[in-house]
Amino acid sequence: MAKGQGGDQSEREKSIALNRRAKFKYEILDRFEAGVALTGSEVKSCRAHKVSLSDAYARFDGDELWLINLDIAPYDHAGYTPHEPKRARKLLLHRRELKKLSAKVAERGLTIVPLGLHFSSRGYVKVRLGLVRARQLYDKRRVIREREMKRDVARQTGKFKR
Repeated sequence: MAKGQGGDQSEREKSIALNRRAKFKYEILDRFEAGVALTGSEVKSCRAHKVSLSDAYARFDGDELWLINLDIAPYDHAGYTPHEPKRARKLLLHRRELKKLSAKVAERGLTIVPLGLHFSSRGYVKVRLGLVRARQLYDKRRVIREREMKRDVARQTGKFKR
């Protein structure tokens, strides 16, 4: 297909993986986007959507931010040196963004978790990160109650989509 002839993909189609549990388990205070340093076989696995964000988090090591426990399955046709699935991956951010984040993470109870993984318009793998605080059990119950109330109201008004 020639360039500029309707070849645009929606954001949903370019998405690699989402961390749906993060919205439930954590209170998201701030969102930002970072690049991820990957090998070639890892990018190919991302294109095949063989990525799991569960249990992944970001941690500072000195002045650098690393993504820990991001599971990218080995690529089937990688050759004789496949990548390690759960290795630490460096996150690429500007220095001022890193300083701002490290100051916020130094506060008690805040952490950084990946919310989603997607391809940028230029083909690079980007990760949506969230600065989060863990929710207490009563907060989780409140979220469930509010979601069920919205569903009941939508069902009563006939706007419930199945």
